[in-house]
Amino acid sequence: MTDSLRAAAVQMVSTSNVDANLQAAGELLHQAAAMGAQLAVLPENWSLMGNTDRDKLVCQETFGHGPLQEFMAGRARDLGVWLIGGSIPLASGDADHVYNSCLVYDPEGHCSARYDKIHLFDVDIGRDGNEAYRESGSISPGREITVAGTPFGNIGISICYDLRFPELYRRMLSRDVTIITVPAAFTRTTGRQHWELLLRSRAVENLCFVIAAGQGGQHNEQRATWGHSMIIGPWGDILASMETGPGVVCADLDLLYLHTVRRTFPALEHRKLVD
Repeated sequence: MTDSLRAAAVQMVSTSNVDANLQAAGELLHQAAAMGAQLAVLPENWSLMGNTDRDKLVCQETFGHGPLQEFMAGRARDLGVWLIGGSIPLASGDADHVYNSCLVYDPEGHCSARYDKIHLFDVDIGRDGNEAYRESGSISPGREITVAGTPFGNIGISICYDLRFPELYRRMLSRDVTIITVPAAFTRTTGRQHWELLLRSRAVENLCFVIAAGQGGQHNEQRATWGHSMIIGPWGDILASMETGPGVVCADLDLLYLHTVRRTFPALEHRKLVD
């Protein structure tokens, strides 16, 4: 395992135009590589932020085949980076539902891991209750935790709403996870209150680096996202961040420092289960 890693979180303002989103993602990934990134993380729904959740059904792909997967494999290979592909819609076997899936590609363009989003965003938010989301209407929930092995250590993969469930990340620790990735499309309403708070909490309680790549802007008349993509250290410090709009944030992750923190502040070893 290497001692350090230069990581990038890619922030986008994706729309319903898939071709335009592919163009934007490609340019931002090139920017990340030019900044020296060895690992790049795309946001949730980077290829499509439609007017309804059911728009995902139109551009779904079968795992292992399709232009979105070919795009990610090609960019990882051409740029020589590890790519954590935010999320795309993959066929679930149910005509009315897809999986919201994050695929991990190595620098040769091979898909080395897949995670299907477990926790679905079925909520009513806002003081007047007029902002409602029902991901389960078009998305099937995943069932398995995914940890991707890389030269930089084991990376725990999660997506957006998963961030609110700390037990998910605790289970990842049994697989020696040192980095957590959170591609997301946090709403502006919830992001303002909870995004940074939750990200820093996950970093501190697990003594992990957290790489959070968000959607950040106005996508259509109905949907606005919070952005504020950031990279956080195991002590809860924000190493790099940006507010809204498309862009790239990069930071150097000192993996030796992480192991030093875990040794000198052994909270993970002090855990006890109490009935």
